[in-house]
Amino acid sequence: MTENEKPYDNFQIAVPKDYEEMFSHFYFAENTTDRIITKTLLPSYQTILIFSFGTPAFLCSNENTEIEVDRCMVLGPIKQAFNYSLPPGSGILVVNFKDDSFYNFFGNAEVAEHLPVDPDDLLEENCFTSLWTQLNKIKEINNRVEYILEFCKPYLKKRNIIVEQLANFNDRNLDPIKSIANLQNQTERNIQLNHRKYLGYTAKEINRYQRFLKAVELIQRAASSSTKTDWFEVIDKCGYYDQSQLIHDFKHYLDLSPTKYLKFQQDICDPKAK
Repeated sequence: MTENEKPYDNFQIAVPKDYEEMFSHFYFAENTTDRIITKTLLPSYQTILIFSFGTPAFLCSNENTEIEVDRCMVLGPIKQAFNYSLPPGSGILVVNFKDDSFYNFFGNAEVAEHLPVDPDDLLEENCFTSLWTQLNKIKEINNRVEYILEFCKPYLKKRNIIVEQLANFNDRNLDPIKSIANLQNQTERNIQLNHRKYLGYTAKEINRYQRFLKAVELIQRAASSSTKTDWFEVIDKCGYYDQSQLIHDFKHYLDLSPTKYLKFQQDICDPKAK
């Protein structure tokens, strides 16, 4: 196998237990082929920090404008799919912030929802450019991750108790806003404001997204077992009113119909996939 025939390489890196409240995972991708690799990233409702090495990677905005990833860039919370391209010789290492951890670093959970930004602009110093310079000297991916984790320690802050309860709320039969408002003896409006301030999205938004994600999971499960997708089963199990509502969600998040997603899913990167 020649150098140009090596496959596109990408994989997730697990987070050490001590950091599981802060990051969901790290993601690495490298293009060692002789052609541009373009992927679609599913929405994750997480904020990500992208480090670009070698030939610069590119993001494609909703307006079809290409944005070059020069060293490092912040994007999120990612509420809709977007395309990214890795030219030959390009590599990216992506830090996936979990829940309110991005707010604890930068003090703004919605900073790059509509436009990617340089993380140094958020801190009024060039520490992330300096971090990239050090990472660029490290060739082993796991060692880069260890260096990032060590770098992050001084920026971590104690979690807000309300947000911690929101992030860990798992009872699907109860309304988290109402439940935590009663628990904290606060108004539902105040809990809603905290939800958006620290997490970057509302409870209503994340509930809709989780319904869509469940539909994606059912579709992928059918595809992996080579069985025909039962669309009425998907509608019923995910709580959609009808087929048009299911289609509307896929158009909203992916700008694709469910059947087109099924056709092109091999080109779509699921940040939640294990």
